[in-house]
Amino acid sequence: MSMTTGPLPWRLKLMHGFGAVAFGVKDGGFSFFLLPFYNLVLGVDAGIVGAALATALVIDALADPLIGHLSDRTYTRWGRRLPWLYLAPLPLALMWVVLWSPPFVGVPSYWEILALAVGVRLLLSACEVPSISMVPELTGDYVERTTLFRYRYLSGWIGGLTMSVLAFTVFLPTPESQLQPDGYALFGMVGAVAMLVSVIGSAAGQHPYVARLPDTAPPPFSLAKAFGEIFEAFRERAFVIFAAGALAAHVSTGLSLSITLYVTRYVWQFSETAFKLYPAVLGLSVVLMFVLVGPLHRRFGKPLSGAGGSLATLAIAGTPYALFLLGLWPQTGSVLSTALFMGFMVVANTAGVITIISATSMVAEIVEAFEERTGKRAEGTFYAGNWLVTKSATGGGILLTSLIVEVVGLAPGTAQADVAPDVVRHLAIAYMVVAAALTLWAAFWLARFPISRADHEARLAARTARERAVTAGEFAQK
Repeated sequence: MSMTTGPLPWRLKLMHGFGAVAFGVKDGGFSFFLLPFYNLVLGVDAGIVGAALATALVIDALADPLIGHLSDRTYTRWGRRLPWLYLAPLPLALMWVVLWSPPFVGVPSYWEILALAVGVRLLLSACEVPSISMVPELTGDYVERTTLFRYRYLSGWIGGLTMSVLAFTVFLPTPESQLQPDGYALFGMVGAVAMLVSVIGSAAGQHPYVARLPDTAPPPFSLAKAFGEIFEAFRERAFVIFAAGALAAHVSTGLSLSITLYVTRYVWQFSETAFKLYPAVLGLSVVLMFVLVGPLHRRFGKPLSGAGGSLATLAIAGTPYALFLLGLWPQTGSVLSTALFMGFMVVANTAGVITIISATSMVAEIVEAFEERTGKRAEGTFYAGNWLVTKSATGGGILLTSLIVEVVGLAPGTAQADVAPDVVRHLAIAYMVVAAALTLWAAFWLARFPISRADHEARLAARTARERAVTAGEFAQK
């Protein structure tokens, strides 16, 4: 049964979403700054950075579902999720500081970058997977679940964009400072504090609602049985379809974010002022998303909203690049060019975030479908799978960005004015070709997600009827 009935309290929505600030800080750091920091500042080959982060993602493939499974099985008087949210944030904050102030002599190696990336990813999983797994536990309502995700993504984007604004205005305010390590170290320290406060604060705010002994104690733990149950859950048809679409959508988003510093610097010729304004301008898309996604889910459902958002993202984001390559775009670097590009990106980013929220919210309905088939609840396991897909946004996106940078021949530390026009054109073409392929694949699979709102509500009604029958039978025996 859900922990709440009827509309969710405003305070609960706010405090649940607040925990996602940590993810936003991490995602903004990984997506916007990690590759340029290690590549352009520390001198690590872009291919090595991408390979290390991709390897860390593979390690996550084994660890994240296990974290979710262990979260499902946690049995304390504070419930299944809260102990994780109180214990994991401090080591996460310390590891985040080290990531941006690596304690290595000389240029970091593949293995050193891998160790840092794995540490950050696993500790963030220990915070994010239990937190997001609360959604299907808190409410069974189709639209209220979307509401919780709206607050999560709003908080996550506020965290990420706030750190980006601080980076471009305080820590890395000039192109010259973006090639020096000091600003990145400060970026890491401030981000660590934000992570710590958000996760522990969110847990404390939700404590009165979720701190209770689980209904049943789990059986003794077995690693073989754990992975057996994980594989059983991941074979659920709805989850396979979700993963096929959401993976492409997340990687496309990760590519767009991780390549931002390259395309805004070399294709669109951003000025110092534009670099500072851009993250704040993108923040408008979060406000638009927050207003639009609920009505879209009520009108069209989550699958069509996700697929439509994906196609809209491609059409809107691709227009400036197409016009640029055709010679129909204003002079890059001009005020007109920069303003137009930002306008297109606000609308495109709104559509992209609607896609991501729609896909993520679908996972909550998979929980009930799996329970109907097997009699088991596996929120943590499914959201660990979703978390693995989400992390692919940064791991896969950074890997693709590093490959694009390598293929077009953009050397580390190249000044904005020193890049040949052919390199700029090749960068724009490569980015759009890869983004188009990912976006079309995402739309194809998200539109085929097999659980509608009517299906979900029928399952909830059937479960409620069964629970009432059991209660009536127990009462009759007394």
